[in-house]
Amino acid sequence: MSVLGRRTDAWNRAALQPPRAHGAPLPPATLKATPEDFHVEERLSFEPSGTGPHWLLRVEKRRANTRWVAAEIARLAGVPAGDVGYAGLKDRHAVAVQWFSVPNAAKPADYWSGVRTPEFKVLEARANLRKLRRGALSGNHFRIRLRNVTWPRERLESKLDALRAHGAPNYFGPQRFGRDGYNLDRVADWLQSGVAPRGRAERSFALSAARSLVFNTVLARRVEAGDWSQLGCGDLASLDGSGSHFSVAAVDDELRRRVNEFDIHPSGPLWGRGAPASAGQALQHELAAAEELKAVTDLLAGEGLTQERRALRCAVRDLTAQQDATVLTLSFSLGRGQFATAILREICDFEDIPELDADDE
Repeated sequence: MSVLGRRTDAWNRAALQPPRAHGAPLPPATLKATPEDFHVEERLSFEPSGTGPHWLLRVEKRRANTRWVAAEIARLAGVPAGDVGYAGLKDRHAVAVQWFSVPNAAKPADYWSGVRTPEFKVLEARANLRKLRRGALSGNHFRIRLRNVTWPRERLESKLDALRAHGAPNYFGPQRFGRDGYNLDRVADWLQSGVAPRGRAERSFALSAARSLVFNTVLARRVEAGDWSQLGCGDLASLDGSGSHFSVAAVDDELRRRVNEFDIHPSGPLWGRGAPASAGQALQHELAAAEELKAVTDLLAGEGLTQERRALRCAVRDLTAQQDATVLTLSFSLGRGQFATAILREICDFEDIPELDADDE
């Protein structure tokens, strides 16, 4: 029983403990003993124009969440908070290098280059034509230290080889569901009471968690069936790094090559009105999950969301591992909207993870 409504054990499993694709995890390691143990850097999807009415500020933050830093930048510039843009949210329990935009009429570039506070510092300021919008990223690069690692090297290498060859299930991470799954409690309470959460942000968090729950449930079914990383007849193939997808009528050698090279991926539904455009076994997985979560899918359709797609698999690019005694440093890149936690959980369990309060979209 949840605090607000009736969050079920099945919801918790799909959202917080979905099945792994690459076997049982290695024994627990320590994650985020210090903020420096989790370093993430955004990669913009465009090159700054070099001219225009906005500064793009490349900011390094530590123990601070993205919205707070944006508010501080607005305060320093003397502009409304809504005038400051950012492309994605980053966890406070980390060192994150990310981009913000601010109108350049307020302060010159050399002012911003001198901004240093205990929580953040501006690394560079570049002119740009437009305000930075959410999602304007090609991806993120991670450098993560795991402590108290005592695994045999061959077991670690087996995990890393599987991730390089097959990628990882593209689950929405626990950040999407709120602290201790609180956003799922919002959904459960909404279904139980028939009353939407107060406030636009709270309603948005609940709908996002509900949609992510359905997606994770579909992906969990495909992981259990063993077909999460391969295309079948009726799948909708998602182009890597793009929102585009196309229907698969037959799987030939060319499609298999593109899957193996991470150019395309099978996709799953971000639920909304109507039925998914998939067919065959893929559609059966999706309809079975929708029936299991009928109250949730009815809510999403009733709120006017439309059917969209998300890749079921994420490519883990540039994956390296360096070990010094019991400290392991992993380095890898992920696409926009993909969660480092989905990669890490394929390797090992963790002890005493600090609360996660943001996601990478």
